[in-house]
Amino acid sequence: MTLSLPSKDADDYVREEERQTNRQQRFGDFVEISLHGVYEISKILASPARLETTLGNVLNVLSSFLAMRHGAIALLDDLGAAELVVGSAGSVEAAKVQFENIPERAIGQIVTTKMPVVVEDTATSPLFAEWIEPQSNSVPTRICFVGVPIKESDRVVGTITIDRLWDGGADFRIDEDVRFLVMVANLVGQTLRLHRVVARDRERLMTEQHRLAKELSETNPAAREPKARGILGESQSIRSVLDKIGIVARTNSTVLLRGESGTGKELFARATHDLSSRKKGPFIKLNCAALPESVLESELFGHEKGAFTGALALRKGRFELADRGTLFLDEIGEISPSFQAKLLRVLQEGEFERVGGMRTLKVDVRLVAATNKNLEQAVSKGEFRADLYYRINVVSISLPPLRDRPDDVVLLANEFLLRFNEEHGTDHSLTPSADGILQGCYFPGNVRELENCVRRTATLAKGDKIVANDFACRHGECLSSTLWKGSAPVDPISAPRNRPQVAPKAGEEEERPRAKTGEHQAIRPHLRSGLENTTDRDNLLDAMEKAGWVQAKAARILNITTRQIGYALRKHNIPIKRF
Repeated sequence: MTLSLPSKDADDYVREEERQTNRQQRFGDFVEISLHGVYEISKILASPARLETTLGNVLNVLSSFLAMRHGAIALLDDLGAAELVVGSAGSVEAAKVQFENIPERAIGQIVTTKMPVVVEDTATSPLFAEWIEPQSNSVPTRICFVGVPIKESDRVVGTITIDRLWDGGADFRIDEDVRFLVMVANLVGQTLRLHRVVARDRERLMTEQHRLAKELSETNPAAREPKARGILGESQSIRSVLDKIGIVARTNSTVLLRGESGTGKELFARATHDLSSRKKGPFIKLNCAALPESVLESELFGHEKGAFTGALALRKGRFELADRGTLFLDEIGEISPSFQAKLLRVLQEGEFERVGGMRTLKVDVRLVAATNKNLEQAVSKGEFRADLYYRINVVSISLPPLRDRPDDVVLLANEFLLRFNEEHGTDHSLTPSADGILQGCYFPGNVRELENCVRRTATLAKGDKIVANDFACRHGECLSSTLWKGSAPVDPISAPRNRPQVAPKAGEEEERPRAKTGEHQAIRPHLRSGLENTTDRDNLLDAMEKAGWVQAKAARILNITTRQIGYALRKHNIPIKRF
C-alpha cells in the first residue's frame, strides 16, 4: 500500500516566499531605522546640556521613529519614586501627571523584573485593571503599552514608557520596537552614570575648594610662606634666621653660616638652596674637614684620567657637579692656607682646571659655606687668608644654639621621638616631667645632642611613657658636663633656664637621686628664706674662691644644689672666672 503526502499548492509556495521576503525586508528596515535612530540619539546624549533638556530631545527623536501617542522618560530614586520626568506632554508638571497616571503595578513590574513589559491591550491586562483612560476625542479600539527599564550597572534607575492607539489597521512590529527601546534605554543609562560621576566629582572639588579657601583665609601670612625643609622651630631666634634666609635666597650672594656644632648648618644651607631660583638645580655638599688637602682638591675640582696613581678615569669635581646650583662647603675654616689660595680663584673668577688638566672650566655656582670656628681670630693669627675671608663673608648668618631657643626643645624632642617610633614600631611619648628635664638641660651639643639624648632614653625606657627618671642625667651617666668642663660658663646639666619645674602627674615615676654623705641636700620650700641668707653676695664669692670657681664644690660648701648656685651667680651678676 502506498501513501502519498498531500502536495502544496503552487499558490502556497508563492505566499510562503512572499512572507519570507517580507520578513527579510522588515528586518532590513528595522536595522536601518534602528541604526539611524541610535546614531541620532547618541549625538544628543553626547552633547553638553542640562539633563532635562537632553532627555527631552531623546524623547522627540523617539516620537519621530515610533508611532506613539504618549511617551515618558522617568528617573527614579532609591525608593522607586519619580525623581525627574520628561514627557511628550510638554511641561515637566504635565509630564509628571501623565507618568503618575500609569498604573503603579506596571511600573513596579518593570523595576522588579528588570525586563521590558509589553501590553498589547490595556483593557484586558490585569496590570491596567484599575486604570482610567483620560478623555479623548477619538475612541480607540485598543491601547498598546510598552515599558523598558533604564539600568545603571545592574540597578534600575528609570523607565522609558510609550503607549499607542491601535485600530487594527496598522502593523506596529512590537518586537522590533521593544528591541529599539532597549538599546535607547542602555544609552540613556550610561549617560546617567556619567552625569552622576561628574556631579559627584564636581561636588567633591567644590567642597575641597571651599575648605582650602577657608584654611587659606584663616592662615596668617607668615604661615603661608614657603617653609624650609627639615627645620623645626617656633622661637623668635629661629624665625629671625629663617626670615634672613628667605631674603638672602633670592640673590646669588655667598652665604656664611656660623654657629656651634649641631645647630643644623647643613639644613639651613639646604633651605637657602630650596628657597632660591636655583632650587631646580643640584645641591652639592662637602665637608672640608673630613679630607686631606690632596684629596680635597680632587673632590672639589675633579681630575683627568692618569693625573695621579689611581686616577683610572676622568672625574668631575663638586664645583662642576654644582653648576647652575648650590655648593655647600662645611667646616671651611679647616682648609689649609695653600688650598685657600686655590679656592679663592674659583670664587673670584668662577673658573678652574681639573687636577692634571690644562683646559679651563667655567661654572655658575652659588656658594654657601659654614664654620664653627672664629674666622676673625684665625685671620689675625695668619691661619686664614683675609682675602678669602672677605670673599666668603658676604652675608653672614649666625645660627642660634639650642640654649637660646628653649621654646623649641620640646618641639624638637617630640619630632625625634616620632622618628624613633616610626623606625622601631614603638609608641613612646614624653610626659610633663620628661619635658621639664629636657627644658632644663644646657645641651652643649645642640640639636644633635638632643636627638641622641631622646634616642638613648627611648631605647632604654622601661615603658611607653618616658618620665624624668628615664634620662641618663638623673643617674649621673650624662658626660656632657665632663666634656665641657672649664669651657662652658655654667655646668651643662645644672644651668638653670628660669623655667618653672613641671611636677609629675599621679602615677608617674619621679625619683630623685639622694645626695651622698657630705654633699648638698635638697632645699625644701620652707627653707628658701635660709637659702637667701646663705647665698648672699659675700658668702657666695667666698665659697667660689675657696672652690676654685668650680660651682659643684661651692655648692657643697654652702650645702645647696649646683642649680641653685648657678641661679645665685646670675642674680648677683657675678661673672665666672676661667682658668
